[in-house]
Amino acid sequence: MNNLKAIILAAGQGERLRPLTANIPKCMVDFFGKSILKRQIDIFQNLGINDISVVTGYCDDKINLDNITKFKNKNFLTTNMVESLFTAEEKLDDSVIVSYGDIIFEPNIIQNLIDSRHDISVVVDKNWRDLWNVRFENPLDDAESLVLDKNELILELGQKIQNIDNIQGQFIGLMKFQNAGIINIIKFYKKMKLIANSSINPLNPNLPFEKSFMTDFLQGLIQNDQKLNAVIIKNGWLEIDSLKDYDLYQKMYSDKTLNKLISFEEYH
Repeated sequence: MNNLKAIILAAGQGERLRPLTANIPKCMVDFFGKSILKRQIDIFQNLGINDISVVTGYCDDKINLDNITKFKNKNFLTTNMVESLFTAEEKLDDSVIVSYGDIIFEPNIIQNLIDSRHDISVVVDKNWRDLWNVRFENPLDDAESLVLDKNELILELGQKIQNIDNIQGQFIGLMKFQNAGIINIIKFYKKMKLIANSSINPLNPNLPFEKSFMTDFLQGLIQNDQKLNAVIIKNGWLEIDSLKDYDLYQKMYSDKTLNKLISFEEYH
């Protein structure tokens, strides 16, 4: 698909990764000789996606890679992923893959997204417990709801849960919007923002609109009858959210156990 673009959301400070992020953004943290961001860009380019935008914020000047378009979220301190995405609204046409800037993934996951023909495709890891069990003493502390129907449409996501057996997968921070999906998310965003300007935030009444999480936005789309199709994976990715994560993956790599989670050697 020649018109396929990528937008990488990388405005955050990465406070939980300090001191690694004392002077660089989270996406520029080195991961075995190459930054998280460079790893993503290389995979996109190797799969023929060359129109790559990065939404920046914290330490914007440290993101100086070639062949990318930068959009600065000037309000990165007081906003979240949804606002970062719409900072790059001019790129929201044709077909767009959106990625969080703090994840590492195998190329085949992006290929699966490319191959999906649905208007909105969301990557869901059904083997999420493998990653959560090594990262957290109690996976429920971080895991969120994700309910699928028999056709792998997402019925609910992003809610806190009490019973781990009710989680059918985890959203990993990768999605694709195309065709009517692009039109619908832009209309929905503008409608929700207008409502929030004169009332409470319809996406999450506990937060200002600009701090809405991506899962709030996706759940709102579901509640407004937009179909979100799951692209199912089983492992093949890592989230680097904290210094604990970073140190854990370093140790697992040394112990030769990291390949239980991701085929890292294939593109190291």
